[in-house]
Amino acid sequence: MRILFLTHSFNSLAQRLHVELTRRGHELSVEFDINDQVAVEAVALFRPDLVVAPFLKRAIPEAVWSRHVCLVVHPGIVGDRGPSALDWAILEGEREWGVTVLQANEVMDGGPIWASRCFPMRGARKSSLYRNEVTEAAVAAVLEAVDKFAAGHVRPEPLDYGKPEVRGRARPLMTQEARRIDWQRDDTETVLRKIRSGDSFPGVLDRIAGGEYYLYNARPEGRLRGAPGSLIARRHGAILRGTRDGAVWITHVKPKADGGFKLPAASVLGEALGDVPALDLPVLPARDGETYQDIFYEEEWRDGVGIGYLHFDFYNGAMSTADCLRLRDAFAAAAAREIRVIVLMGGPDFWCNGIHLNVIEAAASPADESWANINAMDDLCLAILRAGRQLTIAALQGNAGAGGVFLALAADRVLARQGVILNPHYKGMGNLFGSEYWTYLLPKRVGAERAREITGNRLPLGAPEAQALGLIDDCFGADVPAFARGVRAAARELALRPDFEALLAAKRAGRERDEVEKPLARYREEELEHMKLNFYGFDPSYHVARYHFVHRVPHAWTPLHLARHRRRMWERQGMLKGREAVA
Repeated sequence: MRILFLTHSFNSLAQRLHVELTRRGHELSVEFDINDQVAVEAVALFRPDLVVAPFLKRAIPEAVWSRHVCLVVHPGIVGDRGPSALDWAILEGEREWGVTVLQANEVMDGGPIWASRCFPMRGARKSSLYRNEVTEAAVAAVLEAVDKFAAGHVRPEPLDYGKPEVRGRARPLMTQEARRIDWQRDDTETVLRKIRSGDSFPGVLDRIAGGEYYLYNARPEGRLRGAPGSLIARRHGAILRGTRDGAVWITHVKPKADGGFKLPAASVLGEALGDVPALDLPVLPARDGETYQDIFYEEEWRDGVGIGYLHFDFYNGAMSTADCLRLRDAFAAAAAREIRVIVLMGGPDFWCNGIHLNVIEAAASPADESWANINAMDDLCLAILRAGRQLTIAALQGNAGAGGVFLALAADRVLARQGVILNPHYKGMGNLFGSEYWTYLLPKRVGAERAREITGNRLPLGAPEAQALGLIDDCFGADVPAFARGVRAAARELALRPDFEALLAAKRAGRERDEVEKPLARYREEELEHMKLNFYGFDPSYHVARYHFVHRVPHAWTPLHLARHRRRMWERQGMLKGREAVA
């Protein structure tokens, strides 16, 4: 079928559904929901059999839903209506939630139901639930709904609040008053629920040291205590605040003032932190479930053979200069230990999305900070590439994009969860060239021609597609826990192989041959020459694209690599080349 995606943005759910439906042979095109006229025009150009709305912030125009079946993905249980479905579920402590695929009509979120799925709730921030449980439920429900529509004889069920199993209800947009933290009265669990309900948007508005900030990414602290609302400590950009019965770490804040955007909390507060002590972690911190750690390490031994698991969970997968260097040092410390295998675990939501664009945007010289960040990322890649005493595994529990994909390729083996989405390209960020030794790592895995296709495609890849291309070695696991179990089994099998020493010797020999043919330093130098032009050259595309990304500037059009219907129109008119330059 021809399916048009009408979506506010090409977010993680839209990307996953795009991959899943394309895999099943459907022809897809995407239009950003900019206004009614644009939506109507997109339908007229593409002439879809079906419209799917994975992520909307406003109603589909009547001119579209009255003439075409439009399936809306709503992140709520059957009967739930309103723009803050998941927010209310988290704030009110729902134990089970769900996703409903309904048909758009004149009642917002009140149309007949094509499919639904439920899932148990975790104690997690909204963005994490959305990228995991909501996404998996949405995929299952959308695929069912699309199959029903394709069958031709199936009709959706009207929403009937008279049925006892329909327990959802209409709820308003959640306000800041509903999320407001009373530091004197709220216990730790309540504070966590409030901040989690607003993550990643809109955050929870609060006052710190006389200023107003939106709070994001709260983590519980199990030992340290302080007066409710007081600033107790800081750690690698996060701040620790006391609650009525404990304390919570808050990793990111956004100033309320116009132009503010999310940044590590301590960097925003700056001098307002005064003499709040810094409680930095060791270079290779052991796992400690009682406190917040964005990097931690654990070791497993079987039959005298050791395996190291290095976890790094950076907010939204972005890695600043300091993050890259801390992870590089942690990896080096792990590689100095007498273990056979090092598994780079990333985090449960993201593996890595490359350099930290928000920190770069906030720098006095974004060009200089871009240069420092990409060099630090290269230093991390180099440490992994040069690890000659162990075999390394990159275990992608969550999605990866841009330089994060190529960071994973620095490992000897790359494994990914079945539902992971990869975006192995840079062009969407102002035609950024990229580094991370990708000109060595990608052709080595997939060949030169396929490497050009992958980086030029600009479309997301599902893990099975990435495996078929040779980009990764294997994918498995229906969810993060299942994948983590499979990774540990694979690491043990590798570490205990009777020919392990031969495998390690072959790795070292291969690296030596490659180094003679073309040194890693030359790959890096060539990549960075391109990057220098991106950062310091006359073309400001990267800086403009970064500004738009960080400040969430609304889309003015849909890029032509997504809007195939518009690409065809421009091709027919012979105007594609000029349009491509700005798309």
